[in-house]
Amino acid sequence: MSLPRLIATDLDGTLLDAEGALSPRTRRALRLVSEAGADVVFVTARPPRSIASLAEEAGVGGTAICSNGAIVYDLDARASVRVSALEREAARQVAETLSEALPGLAFAIETGSGVLFEPGYGKQIPQDAPYRTQVESVWTREEPVVKLLAWSAEQHADEMFTAATAALDGQAEITYSGSSGLLEISAAGVTKAGALAELCAERGIQPEDVVAFGDMPNDLAVLTYAGAGYAMANSHHTVLAAVERRTLSNDEDGVAVVLERYFTP
Repeated sequence: MSLPRLIATDLDGTLLDAEGALSPRTRRALRLVSEAGADVVFVTARPPRSIASLAEEAGVGGTAICSNGAIVYDLDARASVRVSALEREAARQVAETLSEALPGLAFAIETGSGVLFEPGYGKQIPQDAPYRTQVESVWTREEPVVKLLAWSAEQHADEMFTAATAALDGQAEITYSGSSGLLEISAAGVTKAGALAELCAERGIQPEDVVAFGDMPNDLAVLTYAGAGYAMANSHHTVLAAVERRTLSNDEDGVAVVLERYFTP
């Protein structure tokens, strides 16, 4: 079994357990990767502000891919290397189209440094609490639109995704990472997999030298890009249907189990 040059891993539902923590076994496995000279790249829907402490705990530096590929972030310098935001007018048109296709939506904007949310937007992420600002309309602030977030209290993300994809017809990238009625919209062409492929090309790393882990639809293209993509046992049904390689769940140290096979001397 040849050693990978780069490990690309999602965080929530993948590297982290159900409590959002890194297990001791996972931390040890990540050290094995580092000691072998391979790169670890977090590829996550999270913004940079919510991964810095995790990266430090994990002993991971270098580059992270955040906000579903919209931000490439230097963990060591604590600075964004590249930001691929939605144009504001394009984002506004997307919101109008989605509101027609999916009545009852409420919107928020991930700006890269915080979240602006409208009344009625009920999706709350505990670690984001200090960075949330309620506004009458997300379009009243001249902030970057790193991600447009569309939330419904009534609908399931699977059905929302199908309707939104048909309505937008390629105007923007749509994905989701849970079932709780939240769609995440990025600029057209901006994905986790696209950012990872660009990073690998810059480093002269071929897809066959990449091992990837994920559990949700926004991870699927990453898993198929990598030479070896592993679906977690707890993955969304679309991921399990599309990815042949499997590992144990995030609560069973599924990432560590595979990394140990590759990197244990």
